[in-house]
Amino acid sequence: MDISQPEIIKEELHQALGNVGSFEKCALLNYPNYGNIGDHLIWLGAILYLTDVVGCTINHVAVQNLSKGQIEPKLDKQSPLIFTGGGNLNDIYKHINFYEEIISEYGDRPIIILPQSIYFTEQERLNKVANIFNSHPNLTIFARENYSYNIALEYFHSCRVFLAPDMAFQLVNMPGLPNKNHRSNSILYHCRTGKELNKDSAPKTLNLPNVVTQDWASYEYQGTPSALSLKGLTTLIQQGRLKEWFSRQQWKLFHPYVVKFQQMDNPSWHLNSWKFMHDGVYQFKPHGLVITNRLHGHILGILLEIPHVFLANSYYKNQSFYETWTHEIPFCKFVQDASDVENAAREILKIYPI
Repeated sequence: MDISQPEIIKEELHQALGNVGSFEKCALLNYPNYGNIGDHLIWLGAILYLTDVVGCTINHVAVQNLSKGQIEPKLDKQSPLIFTGGGNLNDIYKHINFYEEIISEYGDRPIIILPQSIYFTEQERLNKVANIFNSHPNLTIFARENYSYNIALEYFHSCRVFLAPDMAFQLVNMPGLPNKNHRSNSILYHCRTGKELNKDSAPKTLNLPNVVTQDWASYEYQGTPSALSLKGLTTLIQQGRLKEWFSRQQWKLFHPYVVKFQQMDNPSWHLNSWKFMHDGVYQFKPHGLVITNRLHGHILGILLEIPHVFLANSYYKNQSFYETWTHEIPFCKFVQDASDVENAAREILKIYPI
């Protein structure tokens, strides 16, 4: 199978998700009410797939709370509850508690889990999750890469299990993405911190020119100051972000998707995700090369066609995703260890000079 083009991976996403058939209404659960841009790309991909491809109405969205009093007036029992995709089926974070709660409580409704990576450090915890999932009569799970797919086949034997790429691939060829020719000769070392940081892929001093080291820009700038007040305008000027602020207003006010988001349940959530996507696009677009140990740094690099080096995270997620879906993308190289980054970057720059 030729998967050297993002468009082909998007087609694979559509083909896999087509296994759940069509439906007119749904609820979309586990909204990312935090600043991880990758999870907002996933959320946007999910709502655009459901509305544009399936053609359904998202009657209800929720963070990590849902009651029958909320859902029953809005959805009949044939309409699915859908969990957004990501890296939530694990015992690293607390998301899994919400999955267990909903799947236990809503045995009378179809439930769909959009593409997820699966990882458990404790066998007992995985067994508990498997027992809950296997007890549901109509649960469909999409695994995001081969390693997770094999775990799902082994443990979730009473569920329907499919392999599918990340939901952010729904954003391939989305209108409004910047032209790949408008980039400088700077290099972004985009490095995550926290629980998924692989010590071997932590930032190291590189003998490369014009390197900027950052995690997601959304973490650096908590909250977007308004230029409509003197204090806000002063802050933006001091931070050198006035041009970015104008770019965001254009993104929020004039993009054709904005009207779509405004017509959905809880439009402010979708518009917030839209803002976070702008943060990521604006952060990445000036650079001629990106080095990243975040999965969605890799995926955003593909969406923007930016040459990049992709590193491992603390478990198999990044490597397995790359080996399953993106290893044929010509402008990307995967490396296990940060000591190999410099050579990989130089190899890419020979082909894609900046």
